[in-house]
Amino acid sequence: MVYINDCVDKLDVGRALAEVSEQRREQALRFRFEQGRRLSLAAYLLLKEGLEIEYGFSEHPVFRYSVEGKPFIENPSGAHFSLSHSKSVALCVLSRQPVGADVEAVRPVGDDLVRYTMNDRECDWIFAAPDKVKAFLTLWTRKEAVLKLTGEGIRNDLKSVLRDANTYCIETALAENYVYSVARFRNSSEIIEQFCK
Repeated sequence: MVYINDCVDKLDVGRALAEVSEQRREQALRFRFEQGRRLSLAAYLLLKEGLEIEYGFSEHPVFRYSVEGKPFIENPSGAHFSLSHSKSVALCVLSRQPVGADVEAVRPVGDDLVRYTMNDRECDWIFAAPDKVKAFLTLWTRKEAVLKLTGEGIRNDLKSVLRDANTYCIETALAENYVYSVARFRNSSEIIEQFCK
């Protein structure tokens, strides 16, 4: 299930700090600017809400990290999750199978960034699109969602991330102010048809 808070600017930081684990509180307070704190807290609160709704898990989730740095929580439900945030939007995706997700706020994108992160075919598609920014963000969020799914994180060769497209089912949603993508392994027994479009 996808949970989104696109009103992060309205989050009361003081109140949110009281509603999260000590671990997340410390992490949020490391952000230099209040907006970073808001985003960190908002994503965590979405996770907490989703775990309560879907799994009846009412404890404060405490993160552990894989060798690759991918966060996970130890809980009896076996829930998998992915968190992301950008500008004033936070995203949490929960699943019974491994999942990766990314959200990006709509903002100007330079041609140099497009060429640096996309292969020739992807560049052609972006430059031919009626909305170059949303086309770029569609592919960018798809790439980052896959990298979060696999636990790799951002890597040097971003141009080849989507070459193994048959390995993943990726859903992308475009809103007025943001774009997000959710990636799952195609061989997952939980794949829902909408994620394979």
